[in-house]
Amino acid sequence: MVLANRAFNNLFFNDPFFVKNAQVMKTDINEKDGNYVMEVELPGYSKDDIKIDLKDKYLTITAQKEETKDEENNEEDEKVKYIHRERYTGTCKRNFYVGDAITEEDVKAAFNDGVLTVSFPKDKEKVEEEEKLIAIE
Repeated sequence: MVLANRAFNNLFFNDPFFVKNAQVMKTDINEKDGNYVMEVELPGYSKDDIKIDLKDKYLTITAQKEETKDEENNEEDEKVKYIHRERYTGTCKRNFYVGDAITEEDVKAAFNDGVLTVSFPKDKEKVEEEEKLIAIE
């Protein structure tokens, strides 16, 4: 299991994609009660703006924020002239390697006060599928 933990840490902390997007989705990862727990900062997003996907051994978190009609109208309004604007609109995405033993049923997620909390088992071993024989007619 030490090897798996080392691989987990290497993939989380040495992945250039992880470091590149750190300003957008700041993430803390800890171990608690036999689970990995990720806390991802997503200020300004709502629960409906966030999607979590598990595919090909990677957990992908995508957050999409679009301008509202009021913001679009303000841009066109001659009275409003932005000097500096930092609020982000668009899509941000991060991938986290979780291995091939984790299934959708293992992943639990909650969103509260701008923080997405995602947890999944730390030491889950992959269950090998039973050999399935094809009947010959």
